[in-house]
Amino acid sequence: QVQLVESGGGSVQAGGSLRLSCAGYGYAIDWNCLGWFRQAPGKEREGVVVLDSDGRTSSTDSVKGRFTISKDNPKNTLYLQMNNLKPEDTAVYYCAAGAMGVGCPFPLELNVDWVRYWGQGTQVTVSS
Repeated sequence: QVQLVESGGGSVQAGGSLRLSCAGYGYAIDWNCLGWFRQAPGKEREGVVVLDSDGRTSSTDSVKGRFTISKDNPKNTLYLQMNNLKPEDTAVYYCAAGAMGVGCPFPLELNVDWVRYWGQGTQVTVSS
């Protein structure tokens, strides 16, 4: 059974930083498509950043230069480092993983079509 377990959310003031973690259980992150999505109240879930097995990334314009996706294969954990946070970053953040052995679609996509597994979500709140 695949589980993606997230941690690291919280409340910060604008300009602050947070690092989200997503540990995979029953799922090897080495060779698969991974990403982070977020959903603000009253809005649709949106793609934040995608990472393929070759290290290529695609991120939404609003987070470029501020958010960084990375992974630690031995720890089987995906990370999202978020710097210079803004109130508009407030949302529930979800880690996402594609079907095992399939890889990311190319070009990398920030939609949910490739996602097979979701984390439980973690709240990020940024105050002004």
